[in-house]
Amino acid sequence: MALRHFLDIDQFDTAFLRGILSRARDMKAAGRAGEGQRRVSSDTVLALLFDKPSTRTRVSFDVAMRHLGGQTIVLNSGDMQLGRGETIGDTARVLSRYVDAIMLRTGAHSNLTELAANADIPVINGLTDNSHPCQVMADIQTFEEHRGSVEGCSVAWVGDGNNVANSWIHAAVRFGFELRIACPAELAPGEDILGWAEKQGGSVRVLDDPGAAVSGAHAVVTDVWVSMGDDEPEKRKALLAPYQVNAALMAKAGTDAVFMHCLPAHRGDEVTAEVIDGPQSIVFDEAENRLYAQKAILAWCFGLA
Repeated sequence: MALRHFLDIDQFDTAFLRGILSRARDMKAAGRAGEGQRRVSSDTVLALLFDKPSTRTRVSFDVAMRHLGGQTIVLNSGDMQLGRGETIGDTARVLSRYVDAIMLRTGAHSNLTELAANADIPVINGLTDNSHPCQVMADIQTFEEHRGSVEGCSVAWVGDGNNVANSWIHAAVRFGFELRIACPAELAPGEDILGWAEKQGGSVRVLDDPGAAVSGAHAVVTDVWVSMGDDEPEKRKALLAPYQVNAALMAKAGTDAVFMHCLPAHRGDEVTAEVIDGPQSIVFDEAENRLYAQKAILAWCFGLA
């Protein structure tokens, strides 16, 4: 069987991605026991590699692998020779001799692609500076649980045009919804990914007015203003202050609009407590669905689906 890496949403077609979401829904409905579902052998090991701290990624992948019947080993960059100069390629070759799959949460996207290019086992993108595909797969699952198919809907991204926004761009093209991105010009998504979306026939627009982006939207999505490794945090906060998701902004969205955030959140910065803790918020459902979306991805990687 050819290696099954899960590196980015744009590398797969709609039918495949829909299959992953269908599997995730089935797994959630089946619960922890997953009666009747195929499982890996008990000695199957997933290595979880972290260059950056994590709560949801670490716990959700660990629990997903245990639900599938396997085991995990968690390695931080300081635990490995990577932290002392060993190449990513050599690390990939060595780990391929020991474990059965690798999840990497890192900075530079090139770290992920180099790992995948040199591994003889599946590699999964747990986050890079370019994208966060597992998160957005869980986000689509969550939206559809609450509002039905996302196809033909409008989603407003408000704030930094960051890695999560990039995966929302990929998803907009593959799942057929309109994405309006409101952000300052200095923090807009790159021309390369916007050009890709246009060539693919996607409906993705970048605006500077959050009110226009949110108007009539079925979902309003944001993320932290300052991520790990970002420079000049005070400058970023000043740029993004007009893009706070508050009650007045949410009121411009559709009457049944949901609020989404991948967490962790900073109440009072990118979103007010009134919104994230209010009735339109589905942020903790998103966090829960990381488990099931990733469980479905793991099942595919191991040839169970």
